[in-house]
Amino acid sequence: MEKLIITAANCGAELSREDNPNLPISAEELAQEALLAEKAGASIIHLHVRDEAGQPTQSIQYFEKAITAMERMGLEAIIQPSTGGAVGMDWQERIQPVSLSPEMATLDCGTSNFGEEIFVNDLPLMRNFLKEMDKYNVMPELECFEAGHIANAVRLKEEGLLTGHLHFDLVLGVPGAMTASLENLFFMVKQLPKEATWTVAGIGRYQLPLAVQGILLGGHIRVGFEDNIYYRKGKLAVSNAQLVSRVVRVAKELDREVASPQEAREILSLK
Repeated sequence: MEKLIITAANCGAELSREDNPNLPISAEELAQEALLAEKAGASIIHLHVRDEAGQPTQSIQYFEKAITAMERMGLEAIIQPSTGGAVGMDWQERIQPVSLSPEMATLDCGTSNFGEEIFVNDLPLMRNFLKEMDKYNVMPELECFEAGHIANAVRLKEEGLLTGHLHFDLVLGVPGAMTASLENLFFMVKQLPKEATWTVAGIGRYQLPLAVQGILLGGHIRVGFEDNIYYRKGKLAVSNAQLVSRVVRVAKELDREVASPQEAREILSLK
């Protein structure tokens, strides 16, 4: 198997310090948390940012501040801003960090239920996102919460809007979307184009079992506070690095080597 790419999703847009007091919020905190996650074994940092009040924002100034702090600290991992933002934001607001020309950014590949709300990602929105990503030479990570989202990505490839290597993130367990189970992971993987690579992100208590299965299947793994704030039932994780370190230990026990940031770039065929 190729080496394992571990993504650390350190902050998210839905959490607060009332959920976990260790949640990083400021640019300096996000940078420090990213560096610790990289040292633990992460080669991609999935980035959400917050404003001074701790509220989710897609404002370019906050992304720029966080990325600058990460670079100043010597981070080598791939920085992957989110274009998901938060439910209710329009596409022009969500796309802002792409203009910073990061190596990667996320592309949500379809509309889905998201708890009590609806997360809107229609085809016109996705086309707009891809045109902007192409303009700034940004590789999309294809976020799929349902099997139909994979079909949307394939359609965009057929339209010529998705070019180069395809990398999917299969997010399972969001309330209202596809549930997190091994059967659903197997099903989703079978829908992927043969040449694609993929990451699995299990929400909540499903993070660890899906991570283990992803390692065994030859996929890649996402962990972090965005998806799960607990180390085990009833015990909050003290850092994202703690969650990364656990996956590294499991991978070593299963004889799967962990990719460095440069090896991850090679696996993903980043330009």
